Amino acid sequence: MAKPKIKALVMFSGGLDSRLAIKLLQDQGIDVEAIYIKLPFGQGCCTNFGCILNFTQLQGVKLHKIDASKGKLFKEYQKIIKAPKFKRGAGYNPCQDCKIFLFKQAKELAKKIKADIIATGEVLGQRPMSQMKQALLTDEQEAGLKNKILRPLSAQLLPETTYEKKGLVDRSKLLSLHGRQRKIQINLAKKYNIKYPGPAGGCILCEKLLKKRFEILINKGLTEEQANLASVGRQFRINSTWIVLGRNQEENKLLETMKEGTLTEPDAIGPSTRHFGEIDQEIINQLITAYSKGSTKEQKKEFEKYKI
Repeated sequence: MAKPKIKALVMFSGGLDSRLAIKLLQDQGIDVEAIYIKLPFGQGCCTNFGCILNFTQLQGVKLHKIDASKGKLFKEYQKIIKAPKFKRGAGYNPCQDCKIFLFKQAKELAKKIKADIIATGEVLGQRPMSQMKQALLTDEQEAGLKNKILRPLSAQLLPETTYEKKGLVDRSKLLSLHGRQRKIQINLAKKYNIKYPGPAGGCILCEKLLKKRFEILINKGLTEEQANLASVGRQFRINSTWIVLGRNQEENKLLETMKEGTLTEPDAIGPSTRHFGEIDQEIINQLITAYSKGSTKEQKKEFEKYKI
C-alpha cells in the first residue's frame, strides 16, 4: 500500500519568498496547498490576485483565499490593530499582532484540510520588526503553533520544527538565508523559471506619513466600505467630520460610486469629495475650490491644519 503523501499549507503573500517556499517543498515531493489572506490595509508583496492565482495554477497548487476585509474577520482585525499586544513600528503597524492573526487563520485551515505542515516564506532578519528570531518564535507561540511554523528559506538557522523532527521534511535540503539581500532568491527564481512581482506594495499601516490618519480613523471605527478609503486622496478632519478629496479621475470615481457618506461633485474640473458627519456645505465647496486647478496657496493654507 502506497504511503500517504505529506501535505503542506504555505502562507502565500504572492512575493518571491513565498513562491520559493512552495518550490522547495515541492522538490521534496510534498503536496502543497496555499492560503492567501486578503487584509483591509495592504496585501503584502503582491496586490494582483490574478497574478497570485496564475502562479498557483501553473505550479499545481490549490489556492485557498480568506477575505479578512469584510465580515467577522474584518471586525476582529480592526480590534487587533486598534489595541495590539505587541509594539508598533514607525507607522501604525502592529506587525507581530498582525502575523499572529494570520497564523491563526492558517492554523484553522490546516486543520480543516488535514495539512501535515504549515510553512511561510519568511526570511530571518529580512524585516527588522517582524522577522528577527525572537519575534518569529514569539509569533508562532502566541498563535498556538510553537515549533509548527516551517520557514524553508531560513530553516537551518532556526530551531528544528516538529515536522523536521518527525521526518516529514528533510532539513538538509532547506536553506539558511538571512537578511535583506535577495541575490540567492533571484538565482533560485531563475533555476525554477518562475516570475515574481517586484518588492513594491505592502501594508499601508507601515507608512509613517499615514500614522496620524490611522490613529484617528481606527479609533473612530471604520466600516468595510470606509476602509477602502484609507489610502485614497487628500483627507481632512474638521471638528468630527471626515472628508476625502479625490486626487485624480480614478479616485473621484471611487468616491462617486460609494454608498456611505455624502458626495459632492465639483461644478467644473476638480476633486469629488465624500464626507462622513455633519458640516456646512459651504466649507466643502471652499475645500473643493482650494484643491482645484487654478487655486492659490492661500486657499490651500486655510485647510492644511485639518489634514490627516
